[in-house]
Parts: sequence; structure tokens; C-alpha cells
Amino acid sequence: MLFAAALYAVASAACFIAYARDKSAARHGRRRTPERTLLLLGLAGGWPGGFAAQQLLRHKSAKTSFLLKFWLTVIVNLAAFIALQAGWIRFGGLLVVPQG
Repeated sequence: MLFAAALYAVASAACFIAYARDKSAARHGRRRTPERTLLLLGLAGGWPGGFAAQQLLRHKSAKTSFLLKFWLTVIVNLAAFIALQAGWIRFGGLLVVPQG
């Protein structure tokens, strides 16, 4: 469980930084981070950092189409986390029948 917490912390920090860089790029007319990249970072466990950036930086917090995709990635990430913790799937992606 400590490994999962560390993974979420690192991914969240990376995701928060990506949102912050995108916000800065938007303000200064520079090349933006694709929404797909932000969503994939969130799906990889960085969604808490993405959510924090949305609230603290007020970035990507009003675009409904993005928010719907964001919350879908949160649901998929949490479902995968629960399935891994319950032993229903292994990290290698093979389906495992729970025993007991």
C-alpha cells in the first residue's frame, strides 16, 4: 500500500506541474499541453494533483467536455486500483478469479 501511495504522490505532483505549465502557456500565448496528455497523467494516478490544480489554479475547471473526460478517468483509475487491491487483476493485466 505504501508503494501505491508513493505512486499516487509522484503522479499527482507531475500532473499538477503539467496543469500549471499549461496554465502559464495559455496566459503567455505559448504552445499548450494537449488535453489528452493531462487526462493520461490523471489516469495514471495523477488525478488528485489534477483536481488540486483545477481548484487552486482555476485551470480546466469550467470546460464541461474536459471535466466529463477527467471524471471518467478518475472512475477508471479508482476501479483499476480497487481491482488490483482486491486481487481481481494482476499488474500484468491478466484476469484472476478471486479465491476464497
